[in-house]
Amino acid sequence: MIIYNRTAWMSLALGYKGTVLPAIIGRVAIITTLSLILHIVKEVMGTSWPNIYLDPIGHTILGSTIGLLIVFRTNSSNARYWEARSHWGMMINSSRNLARMGQAHAGGKAEDLANLISAYVLAVKQSLRNETDLEEISHLIPAKLFEQASRAGNPPTIISRGISEWIEKRISDGKLDVRMGNKMEEFLGRMVDSQGGCEKILKTPLPYVYATLIKQILLVYLFTLPMVLVEKMGLAGPIIIAVVSLGMLGIEEAGVETEAPFGTEPNDLPLEQLCLTITRDTHQLTDER
Repeated sequence: MIIYNRTAWMSLALGYKGTVLPAIIGRVAIITTLSLILHIVKEVMGTSWPNIYLDPIGHTILGSTIGLLIVFRTNSSNARYWEARSHWGMMINSSRNLARMGQAHAGGKAEDLANLISAYVLAVKQSLRNETDLEEISHLIPAKLFEQASRAGNPPTIISRGISEWIEKRISDGKLDVRMGNKMEEFLGRMVDSQGGCEKILKTPLPYVYATLIKQILLVYLFTLPMVLVEKMGLAGPIIIAVVSLGMLGIEEAGVETEAPFGTEPNDLPLEQLCLTITRDTHQLTDER
């Protein structure tokens, strides 16, 4: 995630890194070049130029439809992004409560619980990125549990079982009240629910029919737009077309980029930072010094 100054209007307006420009500049260039070619050919041929221009009424109507589709795409992507961040917020809050209760009510020395919680969220991060390397959690959990998690199709679920076993062991040893143990299980359940919510977002993209429809209509609209504007606006036509293409393709691409926010792109959620926050807070809560 890019951290920026919300009030720095000019630096934001002139930004490039982390924007949609690298992804769409090629498409914008192609459409603008087509407009320039049409303008040059028209100027060279003069009165013998064949009439291939379109009435603007069709693009006016189609533009309204595209606007609705782009708004739908943008709203869907923003909702998915915010829902993903909310799930991780719940994971942070639940992990703090789990560590706090373990330290206060399970006889102290709950650092091993903090390690299990840290390992769990790191495994969730790796799972959401479709990465199978769990080496970064090998020092946080027992070797047997690490081996089981490494073989599992969904490693975080194995680690969550390890947390439940930690709670059950404290109950059976008489160090933790059953009622308090059940409360800790509730917070663990919320963390698992948050994991499931993130997996839902990851594995359920925008329906294919909508994703393709938006691109198909944009393609038709922008590649026929030169046939409307070049005749009426001359050399200014390609400039206007470049700006329109930049706006429409940029908004659509922004929706594509934020639709799945668990990767490593500049605008994805800062999962490393969120995991670091959980690791720091849970260890602070269980530190007896």
